[in-house]
Amino acid sequence: MIDEFKTIKGKSEGTYTELRSKFLAFAYPVSTVDEVKAIVDEYRKKYYDARHVCWAYMLGHERLTFRSNDDGEPSGTAGKPILGQINSRELTNILVIVVRYFGGVKLGTSGLIQAYKSATIEALEAAEIVERQVEQQIDIRFDYLQMNAVMRIVKEEQPAVISQQFDNSCTMTLAIRISLAPHLLKRLSKVEGLNVL
Repeated sequence: MIDEFKTIKGKSEGTYTELRSKFLAFAYPVSTVDEVKAIVDEYRKKYYDARHVCWAYMLGHERLTFRSNDDGEPSGTAGKPILGQINSRELTNILVIVVRYFGGVKLGTSGLIQAYKSATIEALEAAEIVERQVEQQIDIRFDYLQMNAVMRIVKEEQPAVISQQFDNSCTMTLAIRISLAPHLLKRLSKVEGLNVL
């Protein structure tokens, strides 16, 4: 079971110049396709005078949601090399945008691939790569009388407490590394009158 993944901590940038064409690369941590679209739209507006705004993203801890876009460059010469660099570092929840200002000299297919790859490398090498855990959220409800039993399990298993409400009927939302969730659920299920929501 995959229960951790690598991503970047914050925005990073890189630049690469080849035969007077300038490539500006930007890497962002993202978690949804909507976030990706919003950032790409923002860059298209900001760099409206650039010839191409190419990009690639990878989402999800299993790294199954991805896409790349050549934005008018010859097929496979921009988005694919960007995505290739994301893959070679095994990153996810990341978007890389490379903006190209044409310098008047055509680079050819191999030149374009190398330029987009190099610009992406610059941005990723400037990024702080972090490991994150994949967590499962668990919602529970129990009687106030079971408080001590529940809190003992929470103290011993150490899930993060996202929210809690204590009354005659108590509720808690816990988050724990996905590989540890079955053990926590097993222990909680032994508490009389506790319901997992």
